[in-house]
Amino acid sequence: MESDPLSALSAPARRRVRHACGYIGLAMFAQAEAELRAVRREERSRPEVRSVRVDLHLAAREWRRVVAVARPLARAHPACENAWIGWAFALRELQRVRQARDVLLEAEREHGLGTAILHYNLACYESLLGDLAAARQRLATACRMERRFKVEAEDDPDLAALRSQAEGRRGRRG
Repeated sequence: MESDPLSALSAPARRRVRHACGYIGLAMFAQAEAELRAVRREERSRPEVRSVRVDLHLAAREWRRVVAVARPLARAHPACENAWIGWAFALRELQRVRQARDVLLEAEREHGLGTAILHYNLACYESLLGDLAAARQRLATACRMERRFKVEAEDDPDLAALRSQAEGRRGRRG
C-alpha cells in the first residue's frame, strides 16, 4: 500500500493542502492560493506544500512563478520529481527550451530510471532543438515505460519535426 505523501504534515495542513489540490483541479486558483497561505508558516516551506504551489502556478499558466518556486524546491529536495518537471516545463513555455532540456538532464540522475514524463519531455525538447535522433530515442524510452505517450505523441506540436521526419521516411520507401 502506498503511503500518504502528506503524512509528514499536521492534520490541519494536510486538509488545507488537499483542499488546495481540489481547487486547482476546478481551476479555482485564488481559493487554492488562500488554502496554501492558510497553512501554518512553519509548514509552508515543507516540500509537500511547495510542490502543490508548483502545481497551482502550472495550472494557472504562471510560468515565471513556476520557475521561482520549482527551481529552489528541486535544488533543496532533488527527490521531488514534480519540481524538476514543472521547472523545465515552465522554461519551455517561456521559450527557453535549451535550459528546459538542461534541467531535465540534471534531473535524470535522480529520476531517469522511473519517470516516463521526464523522457517524454526530453523528447519534446530535443525535437524542438533539432536533435531528432535523440528525440526519437527519448520518445521510445517514454513509450516503453508508459504506453499512453505513444498516443500523446501523435498530436503533440513539440514533436511535429519528429513526425515529419518519420512521414518523409515512409514516403521514400513507398
